[in-house]
Amino acid sequence: MLSFEELLTSLQDCVITEDQSSKNVSQSLRLFIDKLSEASRSSVKRCKERCLEEAVQLLRHISEEQLHVLEESHLLLLVRLLISMQLQMVNISTACRKVDQMLQQLAKVNHHLVFGETQHCLHTIVHTEQILSFEDLQRACMFLEDSTVGREVWQESHLSLLNKVSELFPNVLQQESLRDGPLCYIAVKVCLQIFQLLSSEVAPLVWDKEHRSPAVQEILQALMDIIFGQCCNRDTRLLAGTAVAMLINTAPESGAGEAAAWSLLQISHSEPWLLTVGALQVRCSPAGRDGVARLVVCRGLLTCCRPHILLSSHEDAKEACLLLRGLVPLVYALCEERLDCHYFAFEVLTLWLKKVKECVADIWKMTGVRLLPDDSSLQQELIDIIWTNAESPVEGVSEFVRTAFSLLLELYEMDCEQFCDTKRTLYLTLLQRIIKLPWESKAKYHRLCALLPYVGTSMVLDKYAEISNHLLKCLSTNHLSPCGSELYRSLIKQQRRELCVGSHTELDLANQWAELWRLFLHQALTSDVTLLQNNSATQLLPCTFQIFPSAVDPLLASLDPYTLGHLHAWACILSSYRAVTGGSPWALQGNSTFKTLQLALGSADDKVRLAALNVLCCTPKTKDTPTKEEMEIMRKFIPQNLNCESSPFRQHFQAGVKKFLVRIRDGCLAHVRGLKGKKKGDADHSERTQDALEQGIGFVEWLGHLPYTYLAPGHSYQRKKTALLLLCAVLETCTDTWSPDKKKGQPPANMGSLINCARQRGLWDFVCRTKQLVLISCLEDSTNEIRELSAGLLLRFFPPSFPDDIAAALLTRTKQLLCSPRVQEAQMGALMMKVLLQKSQERPEGCRLNITSSGGKSKASCMIQFLVTELEEHYLTAKADMMLAARTKPMHGVLSALQRCMLEAPGCIYDTLGHSLTIKVLELMEKISLLLLGVLYGDLDACATEKDAPPSFCDMGNAISSLIAEASGGGQVDGEEFVLLSEEHSLVLTCCWVSLKEIGIFLGSLVEKILTESKPNDCPLTNEDLMRASKVFKNILLKCRHWGAVEGCCVGFTRFCASLFSSSDAELRDIPAHMLKQGLQVVQSPRLTSVTRRAAGLPMLILCVVSAEEASKSRPLLAHSIQTLLETARTPVPENWDQTVDLPQVCAVHTLQALVRGSGLGAAVLQFAPAVAILSLTLLSSPCWAMRNAALQLYSSLCSRMLGQRPSSEEGSPAQHGMSPLAFFFHYPALQPFLLGELRGAAQDLQGPSNEARLHLQPSLYPVLTLLAQLQPGVQDSTETLSDFLPPLLQLSASPIYSVRVMASKALVAMTPPSEYMNILIKLTAQLPGPLESCCHNRLHGQLLQIKAVLDRALCSDSAPSADLCEVLSRLDASLWLVTQTQRCPLVRAAYLGVASSLRGFCCETFLSKLSDALMRDLQTPQQQLQIGLSSFHQQAIHFLCADLKWACKIWDNFSAASPDVRLSLVSWVVDGRRLQKTSLKEDTALYLQSNLRGALLSQNVEYRRTYLAALVAVMAGDYSTSPHNPPQSVPLEEPVLPECLDLLLCDLEDQRGGPEFLSQALCAVSLLLFQLLKISLRQRWCSVLESLRSPDAPEVLRLACAEALCLAAAPLMRETIPLSATMIRLINTGLYLLQDQSQQVRIKVACFTSMLHHARRRRPQRSVYLMQVNQALPLLLDLLLEEYWDSLGALEVLLWHLPQPDLRYVLREASETVCSSLYEQDEANVFAEPSVMAAHVLPYLLQMAGRYSKSSFLAQSLSAWAEDNAAQVQDSLALCKEHQPAETLTPAWLALLRDPHFHSTLCGLITRSALLLRLVKTSHDMHHLCDASSLHMTLQEVYNLLSENGVHFPAALTAAAAGKLPL
Repeated sequence: MLSFEELLTSLQDCVITEDQSSKNVSQSLRLFIDKLSEASRSSVKRCKERCLEEAVQLLRHISEEQLHVLEESHLLLLVRLLISMQLQMVNISTACRKVDQMLQQLAKVNHHLVFGETQHCLHTIVHTEQILSFEDLQRACMFLEDSTVGREVWQESHLSLLNKVSELFPNVLQQESLRDGPLCYIAVKVCLQIFQLLSSEVAPLVWDKEHRSPAVQEILQALMDIIFGQCCNRDTRLLAGTAVAMLINTAPESGAGEAAAWSLLQISHSEPWLLTVGALQVRCSPAGRDGVARLVVCRGLLTCCRPHILLSSHEDAKEACLLLRGLVPLVYALCEERLDCHYFAFEVLTLWLKKVKECVADIWKMTGVRLLPDDSSLQQELIDIIWTNAESPVEGVSEFVRTAFSLLLELYEMDCEQFCDTKRTLYLTLLQRIIKLPWESKAKYHRLCALLPYVGTSMVLDKYAEISNHLLKCLSTNHLSPCGSELYRSLIKQQRRELCVGSHTELDLANQWAELWRLFLHQALTSDVTLLQNNSATQLLPCTFQIFPSAVDPLLASLDPYTLGHLHAWACILSSYRAVTGGSPWALQGNSTFKTLQLALGSADDKVRLAALNVLCCTPKTKDTPTKEEMEIMRKFIPQNLNCESSPFRQHFQAGVKKFLVRIRDGCLAHVRGLKGKKKGDADHSERTQDALEQGIGFVEWLGHLPYTYLAPGHSYQRKKTALLLLCAVLETCTDTWSPDKKKGQPPANMGSLINCARQRGLWDFVCRTKQLVLISCLEDSTNEIRELSAGLLLRFFPPSFPDDIAAALLTRTKQLLCSPRVQEAQMGALMMKVLLQKSQERPEGCRLNITSSGGKSKASCMIQFLVTELEEHYLTAKADMMLAARTKPMHGVLSALQRCMLEAPGCIYDTLGHSLTIKVLELMEKISLLLLGVLYGDLDACATEKDAPPSFCDMGNAISSLIAEASGGGQVDGEEFVLLSEEHSLVLTCCWVSLKEIGIFLGSLVEKILTESKPNDCPLTNEDLMRASKVFKNILLKCRHWGAVEGCCVGFTRFCASLFSSSDAELRDIPAHMLKQGLQVVQSPRLTSVTRRAAGLPMLILCVVSAEEASKSRPLLAHSIQTLLETARTPVPENWDQTVDLPQVCAVHTLQALVRGSGLGAAVLQFAPAVAILSLTLLSSPCWAMRNAALQLYSSLCSRMLGQRPSSEEGSPAQHGMSPLAFFFHYPALQPFLLGELRGAAQDLQGPSNEARLHLQPSLYPVLTLLAQLQPGVQDSTETLSDFLPPLLQLSASPIYSVRVMASKALVAMTPPSEYMNILIKLTAQLPGPLESCCHNRLHGQLLQIKAVLDRALCSDSAPSADLCEVLSRLDASLWLVTQTQRCPLVRAAYLGVASSLRGFCCETFLSKLSDALMRDLQTPQQQLQIGLSSFHQQAIHFLCADLKWACKIWDNFSAASPDVRLSLVSWVVDGRRLQKTSLKEDTALYLQSNLRGALLSQNVEYRRTYLAALVAVMAGDYSTSPHNPPQSVPLEEPVLPECLDLLLCDLEDQRGGPEFLSQALCAVSLLLFQLLKISLRQRWCSVLESLRSPDAPEVLRLACAEALCLAAAPLMRETIPLSATMIRLINTGLYLLQDQSQQVRIKVACFTSMLHHARRRRPQRSVYLMQVNQALPLLLDLLLEEYWDSLGALEVLLWHLPQPDLRYVLREASETVCSSLYEQDEANVFAEPSVMAAHVLPYLLQMAGRYSKSSFLAQSLSAWAEDNAAQVQDSLALCKEHQPAETLTPAWLALLRDPHFHSTLCGLITRSALLLRLVKTSHDMHHLCDASSLHMTLQEVYNLLSENGVHFPAALTAAAAGKLPL
């Protein structure tokens, strides 16, 4: 058969020569053939499918009559072409079906022809003497499944196919490599398809004795052998089970099929047995007891068999059916067993329940009794299985368990209805059991959702009073929020269902909802907990409006936008309402909606702004065109949010803008269609349509240009990243570029009409040359994300090739970067080389020069050959002179470029490379790796040996130092040591490790790509090549110590191993297995030299191999590795081991830790968890410290893996994981007796005489307690299987080790069922001793800790005190002496006080009074000697007393007489601030603190001074940010005291004494106290301090204190009738500086300062302060400066200070002299500052200042002086700009300027100064002598136009000024 290309050429020739009469048909066929050709050429699946779908549509447009006109030979070619395409796309089922649709269309014309060609194709598969290959089976599958005519052919040739398959199985099953590989799998798949799709043809061969087929019998035998484990691939075994069940399903008579199914259930027998399927009999020999055989048979029967087979009864028991009696024991046993395929076991359980549900009516008829009566064994077994496995750590099991529970409830309901059981006791029992589960249990909410429809909303809410509180907690915890929101949705859905029984309007329904849920939702939306806010907005609101659309009114009615948290809730409600219902938000609250929206869009809170953005962007209909007002709002909002620091904000911002653009696009498309189909008389409509089009197209044009103004160097990363995301949104939405890698979001088919409409208006030129230059300059950005985004946009949306001048300049720069020793620059060069490869028309110049004989080689091949030659040159340089290579040719850049060009470029890699070049690349990487490792060894020959121990870090350092000394001619280095590495040392080390890392990643990815793209039996790489590659990996992993190199190598090595494991060649699959064997041998061998304590790269080698092992198999390599490592680790350590050498046992433990932590293995290691846990706990008692260290690390990693990821919560992560003790020991039963034994052993050691003082260490005790303490508490243990843990845990309260007592109390809580809480408390409190009784203090302390821990858990629910709790309270009262000085141990007293604090709400006033009095006496009693723990007890006592206002006042009254420790504890309590909400206490505290301030400042204790000032600030400042009309609490100090205190503080600040933390508090304190005096000198000193500390070089804590000081001073300043202008100008200037600070916290604080000033100026004291966004604060400060202080001294200077530097000549000189002088580049002190943006902000204010020239003589004098000083320099810089403009072609020098940040900012400053000078010259006659206004204006415009044409874009304000659009 001809190839596809030959058939295509022949058919095209035929179509061209068609006569004129069939011209239309020829044209259609030509288009059709072109689409087929395009589909064949494309390498992307989605592109193929798209082309084929278009081809299908084209063929359908050709009628049968027109196709009949074609000659038969032409039709034959067409059929062959389509069949050839089917064979070409055999792996893409959807594509094959589309081709089949075309063949069916042709079959209508000539069915015989299509059938014959298909038959001929299939005969080549079955009518041959060769064994079926993988490709043959693939084709057979495709023609069975995806070809209509193919199935017809197979119906005739089914015997031949069966015979060929039966011949194949013996060959496959005899070879391990084949039976565990893809060949066996696809052979089984063919069998399944034959049995399913050709069942009528197969049936006689199975069930008719006369036609019995030996081939089918052999196939059945092979399938059963596979099921019983002859094949290790689990997927193959599962498929085989399905195939056997499908074969049984072909039975023509029910009896035969039923007998076969019962025969198959002998699968559980351990002895050999005969399987009878109709006329076939095969012998089944169980090979093992792994349970998979039973699993696959059950799964197959449940999946395939018809109901009559499943309901059949056995001949021995006619009353029982196969579904119940036959399958139930098997299914139950599978779920009970600890299989490594637990997921599939519960899939089988779910399938069984579904089948029972389908057949339940027939089961009732058969049995005549209920299926699930109450208390039946079947019901109990199902509930037990479901309850126990709901928290399974195996992925997917919990979902199946959840489904099974729902099915069980459905079955029970059907059962009750059938037998008229109205009690339904199971529901109430389950509800009570569910409610008792702890709120942390995820299963609680899933079960409640399933049970809710059967019990109703009212019963759930009545019985479960804490449901609202628990839902709020769920929504505050990440892993519980989905199930919590699902329960809420189920509740309100059920509520509506119940309410809809009567007749209610939507408003009535919403009011009914509001009665139950409005307060709950309001609390969630306005919560301080961010996670709760977000989850309620994204999960609760949408389902609320879906079910109760009118709920929006009661929700909005309770919100005030000026109340904290309400604005976010308002925006979330509106955005969700609009997105869900499509209702207009503007009609809900009248005109106030737009005003509130403006507040939300300008809020300081990112969440509020995003929610407000969603109000504008989200609608259910994309054709809902935004209004003019919405577009105007977006034009203001987008520029103000470009530099947000939050990455999630940027992503959501882009998504919101993209939705807005989609609305514009789709709306405009509808308008364009409307204009085309408009009728006469629709003039008004046409005008409105035109206006809408103009607005939409204009908005897109504006947004398409906006990003380029902020992509120049010098802008912050945040702004550039956001700009690129927005640009991506514009190009994806408003161009017709199709993205094959995206399933959704493709442009509409008619997008071209809208583009043409915009182009006719001269708009939407998104890809012009100047914009291309901007993105090219971004390729050298310092951040990887900006580079990658820019490259992606260039490749996706811009023209397919660069202009010649751009390509040449870019290639020159790329070559320079590839040779840079800086890793970042080398990566830039690699990326640019990839872009050049895909964008250049010609081969690179260097390529043409070096490869003159390349002939017709492709562009990619030529480029790669050039890079290989370059790499070889780098290698030879390094071989000759390593120091020279590290500086000028460090290899890693070229390696990275090769990787990008070979692996990320489209096309087949091997076709691009060819065999010789591939081998050359492999050889080069091998040579380079040996060379670099030799450098690190210091001996090239030593590296080439089989020695597997890497050099130590000391050896590597010495080797590199020797190399440096040798290169410098100095011989051996002296013995002097330096702490920091020299520049030369860093160069060599970086060159080595980065290059080794790149080799590891590149080599693995290269082999993976080559093997993936090659045919199964035609691998272009030989075994020798792959062995050589494996040796490279082995050398790097075992001989390099640098973790960066090891980690990078692991990425490539895992891919390398995975590609070999997936190969059908057994020899290739043996390569990683052989490497694993070598690695394990290295682990077991004794060390000759020291290696790292974590065994360097050896564990990673083993981890990579076992991670790459196919997950569908039983992972024999993993099992073998862990077994070997366990045996090695258990080997006793020699008594005289050398501490400088790692032991094999230690290395084995570290390797086990790597396997446990490896993310690639996932849950596969859990089956070995008990053995590993027991080993690690045992090894903690090893005499070897290295072994103990390794064992502890292993144990920690294993616990994390067993318990799963710790749930995260906004309020701090809980101490427990989500798995209960019952579930934990169910999954790891072997651990229960071991852990219990460890606890009992430790408890037994404590049972000596009470007066005996001895310490017996048990190293495993604390880890065991830690594990138990992390289990989820509160789960009832109905079987009491864990009750044995309680006695030893209680006994461990007497441990002499403090941490053991603490952890034992936590473990006790986790292991105690809720029903035992009060019994434990009563037991523990009964053991509290009296004052005269002797006691063990350790035991007493431990018991009190246990009492508190159990109390905190038992009292977590709101309920009235029980009688047992009252008894506990009385015993606590009787033990009050434990908190008095009679009890000498402060730890015991503190523990007792902790118990009292937990019970405070239940204690009587008498007890609390006695307790408080005792504590007060103790605090007032002077301490005679130091007592350990006393300070902590005093701090706890202060916290307890200060919770009561009366006792707090008493403490403060005695403040000055208290001891230093008590005073420190008291002010620390104030700083904590949680109890200072009471106003009177707060005022009293402020009074006490201010009156004692002088003494505190004179204290020598720095910590006390700092804490005292922090307390003073805390009580005086209050919540100034939201309530500035409540001034800080201030009581004037005595006249001499306040100035002295201020002077002391200012002196410390000026001299920088006391450290940053103290200085920050001192600055805030000064800001609070300063305005009580009117001393100007103090204010000036304060302003000077602020100006010195606002510098970017100052510590962040001090810059933050500056911002805080501004906020604290805002209210006093604004209360002054006439604030001093000089002070205000200096503060505004400080605010402007800090608004550009690198710290987001600093910027937010200054925005708060601005908000307070703005609030005070608007004079609205009745409202809280509206906190504005940072980008709104800056213009408001400038407004304040201009409006209030424009004619004051220093105002003009403030504006001019914020302009970029003016000296362009200096910048140009620096840019031309820039060279790579060091390995690392020094960052700017403030990378967030953006001089160009600041220039755009300042320009309008400078122009307004100039406009007021004549209104103030002082201002006129200042402006004239500035103009005199700057006019010449401005004109000179403009002339210099004109000189440096490039010619018509891009030059490397101009490209260098485009990437210079100082150049762009200086240009912005130049334009700003030029605009100001021009305005002054036009305004004042006194300045005409400086320059000519018209000439200056013309020069400015000329310079601006030249810069714009050559890739320099400016912000809008500068653009307008330069273009003359601003009023100059």
